Amino acid sequence: MTEARISGVAVRGIRACVPALTRDLAEEGLIPDAAERERLIKSIGVRSRHIARPDMMTSDLCQKAADGLLDELGWARDSIDVLIMVTQSADYVIPATACALQDRLGLGSCLAFDINLGCSGYAYGLWTAASLMKTLSVAGRPARALVLAGDVSTSKLLEGDRATVPLFGDAGSATALELDPNTDNWFGVFGTDGSGAPHIMVEAGALKHPLLPPKEPHPPEKADDLYRKARLHLNGTEVFNFTLKAVPPLVNAIFDAANVTVDDIDYVLLHQANVFMLNHLRKKAGLPEDKVPIAMETYGNTSSASIPLTIADKLSDVFDQPRELVLMGFGVGWSWSALKLTIGPMPAPKVVELA
Repeated sequence: MTEARISGVAVRGIRACVPALTRDLAEEGLIPDAAERERLIKSIGVRSRHIARPDMMTSDLCQKAADGLLDELGWARDSIDVLIMVTQSADYVIPATACALQDRLGLGSCLAFDINLGCSGYAYGLWTAASLMKTLSVAGRPARALVLAGDVSTSKLLEGDRATVPLFGDAGSATALELDPNTDNWFGVFGTDGSGAPHIMVEAGALKHPLLPPKEPHPPEKADDLYRKARLHLNGTEVFNFTLKAVPPLVNAIFDAANVTVDDIDYVLLHQANVFMLNHLRKKAGLPEDKVPIAMETYGNTSSASIPLTIADKLSDVFDQPRELVLMGFGVGWSWSALKLTIGPMPAPKVVELA
């Protein structure tokens, strides 16, 4: 694992956005038996999810979150110096979704690019933006950044797949950063083990397994194979084993890097993978239940948006004063990340809907 520290960057605001359309497990028709459905709901902690329409992109959700946040903060659109989009469901193969959003948000010319990460991506996005801001020369004001994180994961699910359909929902988020020399240091821990890549994967759709045939149309059997490989594959057993192996040491590493104990921390925000896993991790890592908010019942696993969505849903009213937070993402890659930072005071984070 790699440890890092950065100073002088403040979080000024957080906003999340979810599709207005919701769907529950009974509506999916996957599990006809009501008692069996309830057992699954109790295990994964997801009763319903917000589902994007086919014409609703991750960029739409992040744009609504960013528009509202910028207006609330009163930030001029041309005062954004860095725009980072963290997503694994980009609008296009090319160009980067961040480039399109720079125009749609009415920003001035700025650094804009995508980061292709999921479960661990929020902390990576914050750290990357903060690092870039520290290098910029901006006259007359502190440097500013927007980190947009989200996914429309349901667009990649195979209909009828009981491993993924009950679990995943869609969401986007926006986080505003600004240089401030009076802000406490951030501490970060990051790591990767690419041997786990096959266990959470959309195999087809890029150059390794292209959906576009080189010359002649694919034969029916090849087209069917690619259709399935273009959907999300999730090996739940391997994900659980990885999480139990990687996350407790990650908790220890970020506490050691920041020289804090759990008593010094107000809240630990874990990537919202599933409730059974989160509760198991919380107990194994010795984290008090009241310091580990969970926001999955009506959202599901929302990939890179899960941490800011949990902050906006469960902690909206706590940032009238500074709060000590630890953010921890882990999963697809295998990739993991943790940040210890102070957030607040700032406007109350919100969850808004996009119809």
